[in-house]
Amino acid sequence: MQIAGRLMKVFLTRRIPQEGMKILSATGVCEVSQWDSDEPAPRAELLKGVQGAHGLLCMLSDKIDAEVLDAAGPNLKVISTFSVGYDHLAMDEIKKRGIRVGYTPDVLTDATAELAVALLLSTARRLPEGVEEVKNGGWSSWKPLWLCGHGLSDSTVGIIGLGRIGMAIAQRLKPFGVKRVLYSGRTAKPYAAEVNGEFVPLDTLLSDSDFIVVSCSLTPQTQGLCDKAFFSKMKKSAIFVNISRGAVVNQEDLYEALKNGQIAAAGLDVTTPEPLPTNHPLLTLKNCGEERNHELRRDVPLYDCRHAFKMCFLSPVLFHAVVIPHLGSATYSTRGVMSALAAQNLVNGLQGADMPSELTV
Repeated sequence: MQIAGRLMKVFLTRRIPQEGMKILSATGVCEVSQWDSDEPAPRAELLKGVQGAHGLLCMLSDKIDAEVLDAAGPNLKVISTFSVGYDHLAMDEIKKRGIRVGYTPDVLTDATAELAVALLLSTARRLPEGVEEVKNGGWSSWKPLWLCGHGLSDSTVGIIGLGRIGMAIAQRLKPFGVKRVLYSGRTAKPYAAEVNGEFVPLDTLLSDSDFIVVSCSLTPQTQGLCDKAFFSKMKKSAIFVNISRGAVVNQEDLYEALKNGQIAAAGLDVTTPEPLPTNHPLLTLKNCGEERNHELRRDVPLYDCRHAFKMCFLSPVLFHAVVIPHLGSATYSTRGVMSALAAQNLVNGLQGADMPSELTV
C-alpha cells in the first residue's frame, strides 16, 4: 500500500532497540514519530500520536481499541505489536477495518523458557528469601531444615499449554531428573513424545503434579482458569508458576490459597495489573511457615519427640509469592530480534508485501 511520492507516517508508542530503528530508517518510506520514553505514552498522547498514521508499532501494555483506531483514522492499515501476545488488541474491530497485524512469535521462546525455569527454581528453592536473610542478618549458622525447599529430581511437572514455550520449558526441565511431564490443553501434541509428555485431563494434572507451570495463551476459555477450585485440587506441597498472562489467574484466590497453606508457593512473571501495586496482598505474604515451626517447637513438650518432628518439619511450609516484573523475554539479544521483527512486519505491511510474522485470526 505504499503511497507514491509520499512518506507514510508511522507512530511508535515507545522507544525500541536500535535493531528496529535501523530498519525503519533504511527503508526510505517511513516518516517516523515516536513517544520518546521507555514509559508508556499517556492515553492522550497515544491518541494524538496515532492521528493520520499509516502504521502503528505498539507494545503489549498499549490498549489498542476502537478509540485508538478512530483517532488514527482511515489511513491506518498496519499494526505491528512488539509481543507474541495480542490480547491488548481489539482484534474484532481491527479485522472489521481491514487492518493487518504483525507480531513477534518464536523469537522469544528460548528466553521465556529460561526465565520460567529460573523462576520455578528460585521459588521452589527459596532463593529470594535466602538473599534477604543474608542482607538482614538472619543467617546465623547452618541449620538442618532452615530454608529448605523442594527439588525437581523424581518430581512430576504439569504444564498447562504445551505450545512452543511450554515445550521449551519441558525440554529444559527434563535434565533436572523430572520423573513425569504432564500436560493439558485443547488437544494432544505429537511432539510431546520428545519429553515423554502425558496428555491428561486438567484435574489429573492438578492432583498429580509437584510443580505446575502455566504457559497457555489468554483466551475467553483460559481467563480466570486458575481460581479457588483450581488451587484446591493441587497438592499442598505444590509450586505454582505463571509465565503466560496475569488474567489467567484469579489473584485473590491465589492469595487465599497461599495464606491458608493450600499450596506451598507461587512464582509469577505476569500479574493483573502490571505493574502490581506495592500494597497488593500477594506482596504482603510473609514466610509464616518458619514462624509457625518456631511456635510449635516452643509449644510441644520435649518428650513428645515424634509429634514435634511431625508437626514442625513435615507439615507444609507456607512461602510467600515470588513476583518479578514480566521479564520473560528480557535478554538483550531477544529484545533486539523482537525489535527488528516488529519493524520488518511494519515495513512489509506498508509496502503491501508478506510480513515475516503476520497474525491471522
